Amino acid sequence: MINEKKISRKNKQRRSYRTRTKIAAYSDLPRLSVFRSLKHLYLQVIDDDAGKTLCSASDTEITAKGKKPVEVAFEVGKILAQKALDKKVENVVFDKGSYKYHGQVKAAAEGAREGGLKL
Repeated sequence: MINEKKISRKNKQRRSYRTRTKIAAYSDLPRLSVFRSLKHLYLQVIDDDAGKTLCSASDTEITAKGKKPVEVAFEVGKILAQKALDKKVENVVFDKGSYKYHGQVKAAAEGAREGGLKL
């Protein structure tokens, strides 16, 4: 059991490393990072050169009564896009981390695109 957890953790680290190496080619652009917990979804626009988070959004900022998680993720993406545009950030690189580009992650990216960000 313990060995299986170690293996799955290493696989997750490999997936995120593989994603980040592809992003490194666009190091002049800030990255839009996604983190999913069991209950919430968090998005951040991070400037790696300065080591600062430019803006962030999460599903705790909106009321999600009666909405599906994918719809909530779409709204969070739109909120983040608005915050990023207020900070004059228009182009970002999408960092999905170790997650598949599917479901909430995909909806967040589409919401950010609809909000005005260029991924």
